[in-house]
Amino acid sequence: MDTGRIAIIGCGRLGSTLARAFDASGLAVAAVANRRAEVAQALAARLKACEALGAEQAVRAADLVFLCVPDDAIAPQCAALPWRQGQSVVHCSGATELTALASARAAGAAVGGFHPLQIFSDPELALQRLAGCSVGIEAEAPALLARLQEFARRLGLKPLELKAGQRAAYHGAASYSASFLLSMLDEARQIWGEALGFTPEQTLQALLPLARATLEAAERRGLAGAQAGPISRGDVGVVAAHLEALDALGGAHGQMYREFSLRQLALAREAGRLGEAALQQMDQLLRS
Repeated sequence: MDTGRIAIIGCGRLGSTLARAFDASGLAVAAVANRRAEVAQALAARLKACEALGAEQAVRAADLVFLCVPDDAIAPQCAALPWRQGQSVVHCSGATELTALASARAAGAAVGGFHPLQIFSDPELALQRLAGCSVGIEAEAPALLARLQEFARRLGLKPLELKAGQRAAYHGAASYSASFLLSMLDEARQIWGEALGFTPEQTLQALLPLARATLEAAERRGLAGAQAGPISRGDVGVVAAHLEALDALGGAHGQMYREFSLRQLALAREAGRLGEAALQQMDQLLRS
């Protein structure tokens, strides 16, 4: 498949990582553009046969353009550019619907979405870990959909096909396996800090290996199969002690524990290791 001439507008962490991944995979990145010209120039210097151009010039130089700009900037950036019939424009947002590209569609361009499920806070690490990740793909035109699937294949990504109206639920749920993990660790940091006097550094050093092992177990055995801890064993006394300690700290610590424990109880039911009486007893404790 002819993958055509690609332009990337927005050379931040996501855009620069995609540009380098495309380039390494033999996909021709003809042009890159950024608000700060020196950023685009530095990225272009790392790619084969790529120019740093203004956004309008980059659009004219390519037949497939990736908009790697913040969500709120997608629609106004798209509206400001000179799209043409037969061109394709793709945004890289997880949550934003393709309606943000309405001005490109009105000019005759095909529109789509390409959202890699990866963390880009560290671009070098993201580049190393991109292969094997999933990517949310959406396109109204079958030809563009096939093209984006080919891009996914080249990068070693696993495509997840999205349909109109699904993006907010898709992206919101993905947060639970990304930044919300940090919220969970922050809750542990607060509890250990208040109750034990441990520093944030001590907390991370102690709990990150546990978090990694949990994710590795989930990969091997599924969510229910990877479950460990007192709820998975039906240890009502241990859970009651947890609740007493967390409620004593005040704030929302106890309530947060109850909410997540009820989800854990559902996984315990799915795993089938506890009888109905034990499940009911734990449920009553968590709802008391």
